[in-house]
Amino acid sequence: MPSEGSPAGGGEQVRSSFTIADGFTALRIPLAIAFVLVHDDDWRVVILLVASASDLLDGYIARHFGSSSLGSFLDPVADKLFMAAAFGVVLFSDRLAWYEVAGVLSRDLVASVAFFYTALIGRPAAMPARLGGKAVTLGQFLTLLAFLTDSSLVRPVAWATAGIALYAIWDYSHTAARTRRSLKA
Repeated sequence: MPSEGSPAGGGEQVRSSFTIADGFTALRIPLAIAFVLVHDDDWRVVILLVASASDLLDGYIARHFGSSSLGSFLDPVADKLFMAAAFGVVLFSDRLAWYEVAGVLSRDLVASVAFFYTALIGRPAAMPARLGGKAVTLGQFLTLLAFLTDSSLVRPVAWATAGIALYAIWDYSHTAARTRRSLKA
């Protein structure tokens, strides 16, 4: 589930009412709960696929038919909630160590801390999704899929995802600093 925040910026129309895209976004919240409560990995694969499809669909619909201010807030929250629930299951399985799970989720953790910090100082900001962030999301999906299919690749995929997450953190930090400088100029 991508998205560090998906504020309208690419010319999309922002609406004040609940949109179809918001419905697809909101779907990930009960799916996060279901991922934890279901104990069958085949069903968890289905939940993962539905959550991933909802993430792709909400973005497509928002870009092509308009988004809402609720969706701009809800999308990253739903993404992070789903990933936290899913990787909580991974953590309690002992297939990956806590630091490996933290590495896979490091982009989400840093983005959450940054958002709360900016909100605390009265200047909440969300960064539009970038290629590095999308690559992290794909890596998280592949890590979960490897875990659920009991693949021997779960650990290498997790480490690769953690490496991509470090790049994404650097990229977002670099972009945010550049954006701040251009706003002051």
